[in-house]
Amino acid sequence: MTEKMNKPGQRICVFGDYRNYFQNRVTLQLLARARELAPAIGAEVCAVVFGSQVSEYVCEYIAHGAQTVYVADDPVLKDYCVETYLFLAEHLIRQYRPDIFLIGATDFGREFAPRVAKRLKTGLTADCIGLEINADGLLVQTAPSFGGNLIATIITPEKRPQMATVRPGTFKELPHNDAAAGRIVSIPVPSDLPIPRVRLVHSERKPPREQRIEDAGIVICGGRGMGSRTKFKKLFEMARLMGAEVGATRPVVHSHWADHDCLVGQAGKNIHPRILFSLGVSGAIQHTAAIHDADLIIAINKNPNAAMMKMADVAIVADAGQFCSAMIRELKNRIRE
Repeated sequence: MTEKMNKPGQRICVFGDYRNYFQNRVTLQLLARARELAPAIGAEVCAVVFGSQVSEYVCEYIAHGAQTVYVADDPVLKDYCVETYLFLAEHLIRQYRPDIFLIGATDFGREFAPRVAKRLKTGLTADCIGLEINADGLLVQTAPSFGGNLIATIITPEKRPQMATVRPGTFKELPHNDAAAGRIVSIPVPSDLPIPRVRLVHSERKPPREQRIEDAGIVICGGRGMGSRTKFKKLFEMARLMGAEVGATRPVVHSHWADHDCLVGQAGKNIHPRILFSLGVSGAIQHTAAIHDADLIIAINKNPNAAMMKMADVAIVADAGQFCSAMIRELKNRIRE
């Protein structure tokens, strides 16, 4: 890597993955966080977009905080190909030398980001749950490690760009601003693109869930204190009656009472519901770190001294399974009325 490449730039770049724009908001969340971080290092916030006929998304990113958008718009980029995108990303980063390059920790980001970092011989912190700028102007990247048992604080003091993937739901997006103005920089697609070794034959979009747990207004989160897999399943009935989503702690997921998609915590989803019901949850830090933004927490636990009970706005000392059954009966009675 050349000295020119190592010299910090004055840009924070966010890679725009727009393919599931209306459900996957992580790019917008990263733009919002970048706008908060940028003043500390005097940086410009930029989005990077590759694709075909993507002007709509370019405008959306400007409306959500991007001051400049670097866009490669060409029919050859209509379908995502990791080798092509990697080639363009390396070319763009070497040309514009951003100080920070952020990507959402989605399936796409987990495939794409490590390859970019390897090409540039820089570091990458995966699945971050926090980003800050320290007194030295370095990006402080916070991420769970050792299965979520520890929180690691990581910096990249020498290599550039400083790279991180960030979990969806970690930050809140900025409101859409129709009056926002930004600069659009067209990136020409070179004729010597690498020949892909993998060819896309067919693709089909999976139907989205009615709502993601990160976006739910009401979340019912169950822990090992529910007692059994059968009792835990009652939470899904309670959630259906309330129009809520179900979350779970790591011991519940490891016991196969719930899928990994339900995991709330440092190794799972960050949530910010209006109301959070916490049933049989002890309150380990790996879990509570992901629920601090809940407006109202109602905890139900047999142990009045559980950490979750002390954190809650409303603490009810009761058996979580019995409480759930009683709630289901009451909700059904109200529906019949």
